[in-house]
Amino acid sequence: MEGKMFQQVSAGIPAPGGAGAGRRGFSPVPESLLYRLRGHFSEEVWLILLAVLAGGVIGCAAWALKWMIAAVSRFSINGIAGRFGWWTMLLLPLVGVILASVFQRYVLRREIYHGVDRLQADFAAGRCRLPVVLTFSPLLACAASLGFGGSAGSEGPIAYAGAAIGNNVGRLFGISDKGLSTMMAVGAGAGIAAIFKSPVGGALFTLECLGIGSGPLTALALFSGCVCAGLTSFALSGFTPNIVFASYTPFDWHLTLPLLALAVFCGVYSAYYSAVMARMTRWFEGMRSPWTRNVVSGAVIGLLVFTFPALFGEGYGVIGEILSGRPEAAVFRSPLLGLSLEPGTLLLAVCFGVMAVKAFATSSTNSGGGVAGDFAPTLFAGAVCGYFFARIAGALFGIDLPAADFACYGMAAVMAGAVRAPLMAMFIVAESTMRADVLLPAAIAAVVSYAVTRLIQRAF
Repeated sequence: MEGKMFQQVSAGIPAPGGAGAGRRGFSPVPESLLYRLRGHFSEEVWLILLAVLAGGVIGCAAWALKWMIAAVSRFSINGIAGRFGWWTMLLLPLVGVILASVFQRYVLRREIYHGVDRLQADFAAGRCRLPVVLTFSPLLACAASLGFGGSAGSEGPIAYAGAAIGNNVGRLFGISDKGLSTMMAVGAGAGIAAIFKSPVGGALFTLECLGIGSGPLTALALFSGCVCAGLTSFALSGFTPNIVFASYTPFDWHLTLPLLALAVFCGVYSAYYSAVMARMTRWFEGMRSPWTRNVVSGAVIGLLVFTFPALFGEGYGVIGEILSGRPEAAVFRSPLLGLSLEPGTLLLAVCFGVMAVKAFATSSTNSGGGVAGDFAPTLFAGAVCGYFFARIAGALFGIDLPAADFACYGMAAVMAGAVRAPLMAMFIVAESTMRADVLLPAAIAAVVSYAVTRLIQRAF
């Protein structure tokens, strides 16, 4: 019985002299050493060991990506904007987009933006071999795109690079095409697990977004790789959470109705966010000249980042400030500070503006030539939505809501609606903040927001 259960996936690992051995292709490990190693493990254990090995490498790659983005960002903000003035933010995003685009066109000679979409296309077409260059090229292009001010995330590139790392680890040890597809799926999920420090969220990404992992051994290898990747990234970053949320208060069931109202609000916003992303993507794809696409996208990002500095990069710093009760970071260095408005009113106006234009900034980064991801922007937009909702409820209806807590719930709600992955959203929020007690209210917000978004999209 056990042998039959694992037969489908383990058949992707060739045995000496078997039918799979002739299809092994690329394998730098000598066959004699490979089969000596394989002889000590069953087929299912061998696949899990390779998944764990790939997970460790991907965790290191995710940490390196975060380090590169931070280094380029410091250079942009302190070295350039700090020396010549914030007006340089009108130009720096254009530099990042052009660097990433030129790297793709003239160095790689292949497009690597929209990494998750490309992975979905690879799995749908049955492609199971990714070139070695994809193990690092998305990371370099992402560091340039985000470090110079692009307003997006790093999860798309690390998922694409993670899939390539998993795939090439499998090729290194000579497994066949079926095993390589499994290792691609493991690597993609491990990339998400490492970048968000969310092992369960990474595994659910593969299951929900890629639709891979139906077999028992595939699921076991997937979770093994994601756990190893998440823990490796967590350890290399000094055992710190992705998002610090120390001031969370336990959920009060008297807040159930406001929570449901927030979920509906975020569902409507998610439908708007998704519609803008789709239309902006089609608009950029309609531009025949890549240079025109680069210049237009760089100009859009630069103008929006100059006006709303909170849009710079991934936005985790602003999320952390909101959750810590210091939302003023959203207006730091903004030219809107010159308006003669009461501070609380100005903050709400900026939050509304950020919510309105975030999708434009993200789609310009991802579709105009930059290489970045779509998931982290939904967390950022969700945090701003949740904070805005809590403050507006207090101003209009006199309801005192915990703004930081509602910002956290908003993160799960907008990600669930915009990405269409409620399970992944609720676990990424809980694991990224290392707050297991947010899981239940985040789950309610995510499921309701997802349902509202789907209803709106079907209606229109």
